[in-house]
Amino acid sequence: MIDVQNQKDHRNIDIKKVGVKGIKYPIVVLDRTRGTQPVNATINIYVNLPHHFKGTHMSRFVEILNEFRGQINIKTFHTILEKIRDKLHAKSAHMEIDFPYFIEKTAPVSRAKSLMEYRCSFSGQNDVSKTDFLVGVIVPVTTVCPCSKEISNMGAHNQRSIVTVKVRFKKFFWIEDLIRIVEDSASGEVYSLLKRVDEKFVTEKAYENPMFVEDVVRNVAEQLNGNDNFNWYSIEAENFESIHNHSAYAFVEKNSISGY
Repeated sequence: MIDVQNQKDHRNIDIKKVGVKGIKYPIVVLDRTRGTQPVNATINIYVNLPHHFKGTHMSRFVEILNEFRGQINIKTFHTILEKIRDKLHAKSAHMEIDFPYFIEKTAPVSRAKSLMEYRCSFSGQNDVSKTDFLVGVIVPVTTVCPCSKEISNMGAHNQRSIVTVKVRFKKFFWIEDLIRIVEDSASGEVYSLLKRVDEKFVTEKAYENPMFVEDVVRNVAEQLNGNDNFNWYSIEAENFESIHNHSAYAFVEKNSISGY
């Protein structure tokens, strides 16, 4: 049959990324408490396409995923990228894996247990000379406004906030530890299940620990700066303001040494 993708293209335009997005696929990730955790991931895969090719072979991306069924994880990520680059005769390959990760949390007073979902990601790219790899977490937290607390006779406005952290690292670390750093850097944690005694505890604790969105990203950065395992990071926090029709936002980044 005619291979249309391999036909020549005469527009002389390179494509940096071409591939497939939104593949729903089951993978297994490491879990510090239970050993492993099966999750349903969403995967994006791309390669570069030189200007002289009309298209890439989309089916080959899924074929490679099937070859690594049950073995798609941090340890095989680089191998998968090299396989993609080789099979599609590309100079660079890219992959993004987004998945829900569940941690059992215990309420602070009642000790009630519940599962808390965090969105996590693996992403990276591979070319002839090197592979780049990032791990990301999205962590919901609580923040209380220091200004509101200072000027109000009673109470202070608070909000649920989302903190997104991505890191490059030298050696293995647990996702749970990165999530803990974020939760410790805010006014308070978010839980799936709280009894009344727990609600009293977490709201009072947050009130006594007010933070601006700037404080949150700086607190996370300070913790990561104190750990030489992380040679690059980006941190962004968004406060979904309870008394404004907009969000408060802050972003910090450590200088990259990867070359990408």
